[in-house]
Amino acid sequence: MSEGDEGDEGEKGDEGQGVREFAARLGLPGLFDVHTHFMPERVLRKVWAYFDSVGPLTGVEWPITYREEEDRRVALLREFGVLRFTSMIYPHKAGMARWLNDWAAGFAARVPECLHTATLYPEEGVAAYVGEAVGRGAQVCKVHLQVGDFDPCDALLDEAWGILSDARVPVVIHCGSGPAPGTYTGPGPVGRLLARHPRLRLIVAHMGMPEYADFLGLAERYDEVRLDTTMAFTDFGERFAPFPQRETKRLRDLGDRVLLGSDFPNIPYPYVHQLQALERLGLGDDWLRGVCYRNAAALFGPPGGSGGAGGIDGSGAAPGSQGIHRYG
Repeated sequence: MSEGDEGDEGEKGDEGQGVREFAARLGLPGLFDVHTHFMPERVLRKVWAYFDSVGPLTGVEWPITYREEEDRRVALLREFGVLRFTSMIYPHKAGMARWLNDWAAGFAARVPECLHTATLYPEEGVAAYVGEAVGRGAQVCKVHLQVGDFDPCDALLDEAWGILSDARVPVVIHCGSGPAPGTYTGPGPVGRLLARHPRLRLIVAHMGMPEYADFLGLAERYDEVRLDTTMAFTDFGERFAPFPQRETKRLRDLGDRVLLGSDFPNIPYPYVHQLQALERLGLGDDWLRGVCYRNAAALFGPPGGSGGAGGIDGSGAAPGSQGIHRYG
C-alpha cells in the first residue's frame, strides 16, 4: 500500500467514526440503508466507466468516492455501522435479470447484512423468474426505468407486479426524471401502475427528483408508497434538483414513509454527507430516527430478526446500457 493509500484509509476510518456517532447521538443501534449497490464486478466496472465519462456528457463531474474492491466496500459499510443494506441490481436489456437475480441471491447468502435483492425486465418469462426469486426469499426488488427504458405498465410485467404485490415485497423504483428525463420517467407512468396495483409497495428512489411534489402526492394517495432519500438534499443533488422549501411540511408529515438511501458506493461525496444533509433539514431527531432506521426496520424487519419484506405473512407489520445511468 502506498503512502497516499494509507492516508485515504485513515480518512475513511475517521468518517466511519462520524457516521457511528451520528447514529449514537440519535439513540439508534446503527443505520438501515435501503439503496446501496453491489453487482457482479464486470457490471459494476461498466457503471463506474459511465460515471467517469459523465462530466463531458452533462457538465457535472462524478468522482466515485468508494471505488474499492467488493470486500472492502462491505467492510466500509460495517465500519459505518450500517446494519442492513441492499444490492441494487438492474438490467438494461432482456436476458440479464434472471442472471442478476442469481448473483444477488448468492451475495445475500454470503453477506448477512444485505437484503436479498431481485430485479425484473419486461420480457417473456419475467413472471416465472420473479416468482422464483420471491420463493427463494427475495426481500426487495429494484427497478430502473431510466436505464431499462421501459414502461412499468408494459403488459409483460402485469403478472410480475401482482406477484410482488401479493408477497408484499417492496420495490425500489428509479422513476424520477432527474437529472435527465427518460422515455418513461416522471409521475405519470408510476401513477398508472399504482392505479392497477394499488397495494404494490413502491419505494420511490431519490425522492423522485426533480418531481418531488408529484411523488409526495402519490405517497399521500397510496398508503404503500414510500420514498428514499438517495442523493436528495445533498449539496450535489441541490445543484441540479433543489428540493422545494414549500414541500418541507409534506416531507415531515410523511416522515414514517421516508427511508434512508445513499447510492453507496457510486456517490461523489462522503457517505456522512447524506446524513448531514438530512439533519440540516431541521425536521427533528425523531424524524431522523424514523428515516435512518425505524421506518425500514418496520418495513423489512429489524436487523437480526426473522422477518422478510415487511411481513410477508400479509400482516404488514414488522416481525418482532440503453438507458441513462446518471445515478442508480
